[in-house]
Amino acid sequence: MGNLFLNYWWVLLLILSVVLYKYILRFLFGMVIVPEDRIGLVTKRFVLFGENKELPDGRIIATKGEAGFQAKTLAPGLYFAKWVWQYDVTMELFTVIPEGKIGLILSRDGAEIPTGNILGKNIDSDNFQDASKFLVNGGQKGRQSTYITAGSYRINTLLFQVSTTDMVRIQESMVGIVTTLDGMPIEAGQIAGKLVESHNNFQDFDSFITNGGNRGLQPQVILAGSYNLNPWAIQMEETPMTEIPIGFVGVVISYIGQEGHDLTGVDFKHGNIVEKGYKGVWLEPLGPGKYPINKYIMKVELVPTTNLVLNWASARSEAHNLDKNLSTITVRSKDGFPFNLDVAQIIHVPTTEAPKVIARFGNMVNLVSQVLEPTIGNYFRNSAQDSDVIAFLSTRKERQESAKAHIKKVLDEYNVNAVDTLIGDIVPPESLMKTLTDRKIAEEQKVTYDTQKKAQETRQGMEKETAIADMQKDIVKAQQSVEIAERTANATVKKAEGDAAGVKLAVGAEAEATKLRAHAEAESTKARAQADSEAIKLKASAQAEQISLTGSAEAGKILAIGKSTAEAYELAVKALGGENFTRYKITEELSRGNVKLIPDVLIGGNGNGGAMEGLLGLKLMEIMDPDKNKNKK
Repeated sequence: MGNLFLNYWWVLLLILSVVLYKYILRFLFGMVIVPEDRIGLVTKRFVLFGENKELPDGRIIATKGEAGFQAKTLAPGLYFAKWVWQYDVTMELFTVIPEGKIGLILSRDGAEIPTGNILGKNIDSDNFQDASKFLVNGGQKGRQSTYITAGSYRINTLLFQVSTTDMVRIQESMVGIVTTLDGMPIEAGQIAGKLVESHNNFQDFDSFITNGGNRGLQPQVILAGSYNLNPWAIQMEETPMTEIPIGFVGVVISYIGQEGHDLTGVDFKHGNIVEKGYKGVWLEPLGPGKYPINKYIMKVELVPTTNLVLNWASARSEAHNLDKNLSTITVRSKDGFPFNLDVAQIIHVPTTEAPKVIARFGNMVNLVSQVLEPTIGNYFRNSAQDSDVIAFLSTRKERQESAKAHIKKVLDEYNVNAVDTLIGDIVPPESLMKTLTDRKIAEEQKVTYDTQKKAQETRQGMEKETAIADMQKDIVKAQQSVEIAERTANATVKKAEGDAAGVKLAVGAEAEATKLRAHAEAESTKARAQADSEAIKLKASAQAEQISLTGSAEAGKILAIGKSTAEAYELAVKALGGENFTRYKITEELSRGNVKLIPDVLIGGNGNGGAMEGLLGLKLMEIMDPDKNKNKK
């Protein structure tokens, strides 16, 4: 066994040499092999004669061969003279920055950062891969203003500590407001730093510092996109862009910039209106669209340029909400009644006048509360005190026109156009409203009664005419009867006259009596016919009048009958003569009493009295003969 080991010792030595060749070469030749994906970090334990022995005060990284951590690293490859007893070489992986991230660098060694600054200045050191160059060229200790982007780097981690952070992404329709953490102090009287160019949206922060950028709020904003921003240097706030809708303009109020020259002239004394870029209200408003406005240094007041309706009504408000604090106006009339009325005011702010309105009031809400509300409210209160409620209601149109003219004159002084003033609902007190309603109802009832009365009068007239028309046939018939009776009477008279002429010679008295009787009957028939005709006419008139006034009709009827009788007698008297009419009546009475016209005993006279004397004598005999009268009874 011992001989076997002695014969093959060299094989064992060869195996050990293969396995431990790195250590053997390192020990014999100081050889170091750095793999392709590694970097060699060197630490020098001591120095030999003739080399720099100590690091300067405050330094931890050696740049000139001093003992300690060495600034120079070993790239992938083969190196000699790195004796194991003098150098310690540590293999580290490359520093890899993934996509979408950046590498922030913290230097453990270097010069002191100047007072007032918090970040080290940028040093050309091949993206921090040349530590010696960084330190030799004045690289500063601490957080660095620059960074490294996505990729692989040979970073000396003994000097630099690398951390990763996400890139900054600004979304669409958003804007990034920047606050820098390093730089010069902001000038007195300003709230934001001055505008600095050539820093590539703050991605080259060292250039921002070099060009005199200020620490704090920045006037420049960042639009949508992805940016490599150092969070140790910049704070970012993402906010929506300022949108100006159609029908509006945006009046810009700038809080930064130099004091500008007032462009409004001496007549406008309510604030300065300046050119774009200066501090104050800008003369030129922004039209509809989206704008990347820094809300901390500028304010955009929206001013509607379309007709704007404001309602003084408790239950109604427009979408713009400028009238949300307005309510129904309560006024008191001249006669002491309180009542409510709704008012709508239409206004228009011209685009060119919008900056003046904002310079005067600050915003549209103040315009409504400071001008429109007191102006319109006081006008209608004053107007109501000059009138009672009834008059106010009846003159609503005139008061609306007067209000329109007054309010237009007032608003013209405030650079606002008054388009129209409209009075809505007027709500009088309930008690007064009931009185007005009752009065109106009474008036309408009166009109109704008058109409009904006229209708009844018309109906009465119509019925009267209808009755007359209906009785026309009877009237015609009566007239015809009268004519027939007249003709019959005339015929009878003529016949009687003819008969009388024949008998006159024989019996004078009887002929005379017959003649008188025939004539009397004819005249009586005629008179009765005429009386009946008049009675029919009067009856028709009385019946027509009876519809409206029955009593008057009855009285008229009685009067008509009496008048008819009187007229009949009057006609008989005129026709017969007074003496003959008397004779006729006596004859009529005799005929009704069945008295014989030719007496049984003819009483003669002396020839002077005639037949009438004979008749009177006969009547006297009857009176004187009581027995004969009893028999008649």
